[in-house]
Amino acid sequence: MEDREETIFDKIINGKAPAEKVYESERVLAIKDIFPKAPVHLLIMPKKHIPNIHSVKEEDFPIICEIITVAQKLAKQFGIQDCYRILANNELPSGETIYHLHFHLLGGVPLTSIKD
Repeated sequence: MEDREETIFDKIINGKAPAEKVYESERVLAIKDIFPKAPVHLLIMPKKHIPNIHSVKEEDFPIICEIITVAQKLAKQFGIQDCYRILANNELPSGETIYHLHFHLLGGVPLTSIKD
């Protein structure tokens, strides 16, 4: 591991912190958000540490494609396939507080009712 502080997502991925997992593969993990903003609020992340969306490199594209596929499957599994939002923040002014790339999958209500 490079010289950086371990994030809560690193700890969850490495089994050092609890989380309610809803999907896991070799490269991707999805968990329920502990502070949901919608009836369905999942966090989908690469197991590889990527600080944020702006740090994604071309070599990471297959992981990002897998994340989109996982989001589609989870949207169907949770019954929100007709109305959902996928969101990734980049840096603190956008709302990023955990510097491990992750995507919010939100649904279960009209999304115009969800406020940041």
